[in-house]
Amino acid sequence: MKKKIISAGHICIDITPEFPAGKKVNKVDQLLIPGKLIHVEHATVSTGGSVANTGLALKMLGNDVTLMGKVGADAFGDLVKEIVASHGTGGLLTDPESSTSYSVVLAMPGIDRIFLHNPGANDTFSASDIPEEGLRDAALFHFGYPPLMKKMYEDNGEELLKIFRNVKEHGIATSLDMAAPDPESDAGHAHWEEILRKVLPYVDFFVPSFEELSYMLDRNQYERLASSGKDMTENLDIEKEVKPLAEKVIALGCRAIVIKCGSAGMYYRTAPLDKMKDVGKRLELNADDWAEKEGIQPCFKADCVKSATGAGDTSIAAYLTALLQGYTPKDCAALAAAEGACSVTTYDSLSGLKPLPELEKRIASGWETT
Repeated sequence: MKKKIISAGHICIDITPEFPAGKKVNKVDQLLIPGKLIHVEHATVSTGGSVANTGLALKMLGNDVTLMGKVGADAFGDLVKEIVASHGTGGLLTDPESSTSYSVVLAMPGIDRIFLHNPGANDTFSASDIPEEGLRDAALFHFGYPPLMKKMYEDNGEELLKIFRNVKEHGIATSLDMAAPDPESDAGHAHWEEILRKVLPYVDFFVPSFEELSYMLDRNQYERLASSGKDMTENLDIEKEVKPLAEKVIALGCRAIVIKCGSAGMYYRTAPLDKMKDVGKRLELNADDWAEKEGIQPCFKADCVKSATGAGDTSIAAYLTALLQGYTPKDCAALAAAEGACSVTTYDSLSGLKPLPELEKRIASGWETT
């Protein structure tokens, strides 16, 4: 019998215009010039945010999934619900007082993505939007993108803490994904180290990116690396820059962490046996297999790269699916990296998705890493 997963948190519509092939740029100001008309091609319109990207990917990978997110009573909201329903799932709330969140994703060849984002109804999402009856038979609760949801970071994360504490009291395993806040926004000024100090004792699996975690737990390192203007994961020193972050997370009470490190791959680390035994009982995790594990999973070479939009989310969907199926931490990370390599071959987050057996077969055949 399939274990039920809840995918909760941030949801939106992503509008991604396609830039003509061959026009690679090194800096944004080579293309985005005031008064300039920029020719683009077909636009991909798809659901985005953790609830849709990770939640629908979990569904497509064969899991029993319930979505918990919020949209507005508008055309974008109708479109979100229509797309979600087409995948055979639901659970979204409508807030008639808010607009539906949307992002314009600028995936320009040669540079990292730029997001123009309106949080919309995500800002009103709270613990009261998670029904008790929805938790009764869930084995895993995944929450994504609290930095893009106002109530989740207000009051030093009290609402986020309320959610995770309640879920853990039901015996449900928990996982948490983050998003990079705009440093100049209210979210960027939130006390993220204090928020994580409160919440991480109730988090079993934490899956942030290196950039997000540096911003929240080591601001000096973040500013040093960001000042170069380059991708922060270029020439990343795993020993000096990544491992200390993971150690701090485990010390704060989290049971397992996977840090998405861009081109450097994924770094994973798990807590000692006594902590791993505290993972939500409904997950039925083999604590012996998961205790005190550590490793680096390199990226697999993608067949082509069109857009990284949602790649991190779909890789986490593969990780969580493998987790539910009893894979080891090492194999979970490998399947996550493999799914991420498939995701970047399309402009949306779901079209490139591959089932785990297909990924395993390709890995076993010697899939080249970068």
